[in-house]
Amino acid sequence: MRIQLKTVLDCEPDVAWRALRSPAALREIYAPLMVMEPETELPTMWNATTATVGLSLAGLVPTGRQRIDISFDDRRADGVRILVDDGKPLTGPLALLGSWRHRMAVAPAPHGAGKTLYRDRLDIGGAAAPAFWLPLWTVWQWRASRLADLAPTWAYDPEIQAVDDDPAA
Repeated sequence: MRIQLKTVLDCEPDVAWRALRSPAALREIYAPLMVMEPETELPTMWNATTATVGLSLAGLVPTGRQRIDISFDDRRADGVRILVDDGKPLTGPLALLGSWRHRMAVAPAPHGAGKTLYRDRLDIGGAAAPAFWLPLWTVWQWRASRLADLAPTWAYDPEIQAVDDDPAA
């Protein structure tokens, strides 16, 4: 079963891509609904890595552990950059799912200079997937709202310009 999201974010694609690769931004997107507690220290920026996190509802009700297994498809000729999470729920209700694949893509928005076309696709499988589709779809709608709210606030780190030390130049 598939849950899809497509929206335009009010930020440059490079800014959105940097935010997608940030565990801190991920925690911010889900807060305060879901709280993510890493079992080991997470990197500042995701790289091709695997991590395990505990999840809780509002930081109060444990909902299980999730393995995050990150890879990238960011060298496409069409300018689309994709972050792939092939992890899976390890414990809790979502562990009843037979499969989990989450892909998040950013690209320049058509007809929107300075904006990002964001696409998010979650594929789930197994006998329990139909029972989880509507709750996950609802979370994805909430997630879209959080992304839209947060995108304009994401910091942009401009390239540092070289300073010429020769005042006569």
